[in-house]
Amino acid sequence: MALAGPQKTAAQLVGVVFVMGALAWASVPFYSWFCKVTGFGGETSVSDTGSDVILDETIKIRFDASIDRGFPWEFKPVEREMELRIGETGLAFYEATNTSDRPIAGTATYNVAPFEAGGFFTKIDCFCFTEQVLQPGESVLMPVTFYVDPEITTDRDAKFVHRITLSYTFYETDMPEDYAALNSDVTKDTDIN
Repeated sequence: MALAGPQKTAAQLVGVVFVMGALAWASVPFYSWFCKVTGFGGETSVSDTGSDVILDETIKIRFDASIDRGFPWEFKPVEREMELRIGETGLAFYEATNTSDRPIAGTATYNVAPFEAGGFFTKIDCFCFTEQVLQPGESVLMPVTFYVDPEITTDRDAKFVHRITLSYTFYETDMPEDYAALNSDVTKDTDIN
C-alpha cells in the first residue's frame, strides 16, 4: 500500500526528525572518538608505557593552568617550560591549593596547542584522569607523565612544531559518593560522642 499526498509528506517529515535526532544523539560520542583518534582540537593520546624510540631532536613543552570562574582553588604549573628529546618521558607537576573553608572536588580538562601536535602528545599518567578532592587550605602537587611521539617529525603538518603548550582548566564537581558517605559517617560518630 503506497502512501499518497499528505500522508507521504508526513511520513517523510517523521523520518527526517528521527534521523536528525539520531545524529544529534550520536554526535557527542562520535566527536569525542574522532578527537581521540586524530588529535583534533588538541586532544592527546594515552599510553601505558613510554616511547621505545628517543630522538636527538628536542622540543619545548610549555605548561599552562587556569580555573573556572568562581572556583576557589589556586592552580599553577610548578615549572612553566621544559625541553626534552622527542620520545623521552617527561614528568611535570602542577600545584593546587583549596583556598576555601570546605572540602572541594575538582576535575581538570585539558588540551594541547597547536592542535596539529595533539595526536602526538601522549600521556602515560595524569592527575586529570581522576577527580581530585582537596580539604580546606590543602595544597598538593599533581604529576603528569608524558612523551611526544617521534612520529611527529614525519607528519605533514606537525613536523614544523617546535613548541607545544599543555593547558589544564579545573572545574568544581560534585563530591564522590564514597567521600560523601565517609564524611557523613564521621559526622554521625562525632554527633554520638
